[in-house]
Amino acid sequence: MAVKIRLKRMGAKKKPFYRIVAADSRSPRDGKFIEELGYFNPLKDPAEIKVDIEKAKKWISNGARPTDTVKALLKKAGAFDAPSESAAEDAPEASE
Repeated sequence: MAVKIRLKRMGAKKKPFYRIVAADSRSPRDGKFIEELGYFNPLKDPAEIKVDIEKAKKWISNGARPTDTVKALLKKAGAFDAPSESAAEDAPEASE
């Protein structure tokens, strides 16, 4: 089962409110999900983001793939460190 961390749209027409959820990649956008990780309210100025960092890191370490939008939100919240950046820092430098 491929798990994605993505947005689930809530709220009324023209007033979006999103929940950040871990869901099976085959389930519909607003359908069944496994666990709620936080929420995102784009209508506030600045946009309101609340993420349970522990849950998000647990799901990412277990192999869940965040969508591009969620990845950006998690970076703002401090719950996502890009693996390419940390891998580049840990890699030894090649010397000739």
